[in-house]
Amino acid sequence: MKAQALADYLAENPVDDEYQPLSTYFPVEEVNSIEVISKDTNAWKMFFDGAVNVKGIGIGAILISSTGQHYSATARLRFLCTNNTAKYEACIMGMNMAIDQDVKELLIMGDLDLIIRQAQGEWETRDVKLIPYKQHVEDLSRRFKSIEFRYIPRCHNELDVALTSLA
Repeated sequence: MKAQALADYLAENPVDDEYQPLSTYFPVEEVNSIEVISKDTNAWKMFFDGAVNVKGIGIGAILISSTGQHYSATARLRFLCTNNTAKYEACIMGMNMAIDQDVKELLIMGDLDLIIRQAQGEWETRDVKLIPYKQHVEDLSRRFKSIEFRYIPRCHNELDVALTSLA
C-alpha cells in the first residue's frame, strides 16, 4: 500500500530538467566534540561493541595499554539476545580481559549511550533482562582502583565495530 502511494506521488509529480539534488554532505558533520585524553596517565583504554544480525551475534573488545599495545578479542554468542545484551556481553568480556592483565586504572569507551549511562549510575536499568548485566559490570568495576565509562560516537569506535562484524 505504501509503495503504491509513493509510486502514485512520483507519477503525478515528475522531475523536470531544472531539478538539482540537495547536497547534504558536510565534511565535518561527524565532529561534534573533541576530547583530549591525557597521555601522562597510567589508565588503560577499552573499546567494546556487540552486534546482532541475521548471521549471528558477535562481540568484540579492544584493550589498549598505557604504552599503546593493543589486545583484542572477539567472540560469537551462541544464544539469542538483543543488541543491548550483546553490548553488555562485550563490555564484560573487555573488563575481564583488563582484570586478567592486572589493570588498575581503566577508561571504558562505548558507542551505546544506554550502557554507558547505566554503568555511570545516571540512568535506571528498567529492562529485567539487563539488570543482571548491570550488576555484573558494577561487581567487576570494584576490582579496579579507578574506572571511568565514557560515551563515544560510533565513528570513533570503528576498529571494534569491524572486529565485532567479523565475529
